[in-house]
Amino acid sequence: MSNERVAKIIALLKKEYPDVRTALNFSNPLELLIATVLSAQSTDRQVNGVTKSLFKKYTTLEDYVKAPLEELEKDIYSTGFYKNKAKNIKKMCEILVENFGGKVPDNMKDLITLPGVARKTANVVLWNAFGKNEGIAVDTHVKRVAARLGLTANTNPDKIERDLMKIIPKNEWGVFSLLLIRHGREICVARKPRCQDCVLNRICPSAFTFG
Repeated sequence: MSNERVAKIIALLKKEYPDVRTALNFSNPLELLIATVLSAQSTDRQVNGVTKSLFKKYTTLEDYVKAPLEELEKDIYSTGFYKNKAKNIKKMCEILVENFGGKVPDNMKDLITLPGVARKTANVVLWNAFGKNEGIAVDTHVKRVAARLGLTANTNPDKIERDLMKIIPKNEWGVFSLLLIRHGREICVARKPRCQDCVLNRICPSAFTFG
């Protein structure tokens, strides 16, 4: 993979999506952390619908810690896997209070010690809340688009992330993930990608191969 081709991909996507940002609504690092945990096996739209009222009800770490588990489960029910998510969120907030002075960590090492937080969630929080590039968040869209562009031959998210980190300039890691997610939602969709409308169709090895 040539540096020139990678730079071209990034430049074209940035031009296409100049306002790219995470689709999750949040106003502080804690809200983004909670929203990202809730987004597992759910859609951003669904999560935003839940957090609109959730973030008004729970404004501090202590609110989550003190809330009865059953009540929190009910509040996040529609995001799916609500029992596990509620348990993780409560425990996570307890740990933040006890071990991190009530603040969301701004580094990968500490973030991934929290319940329900793996590298993908940590990468989302680090870039979107703190502007830090410690990795590349790999979701289903990034996985699909990166493969179609020939940027990786792997299917495991951790291996895909390592592949991308080798070829994408570090200062672009955070925005690159957001660009691929946006492109995957709007153009390079799963079943029938809109190759005819794609700004990358002249440099994409998969262009026009979908019937």
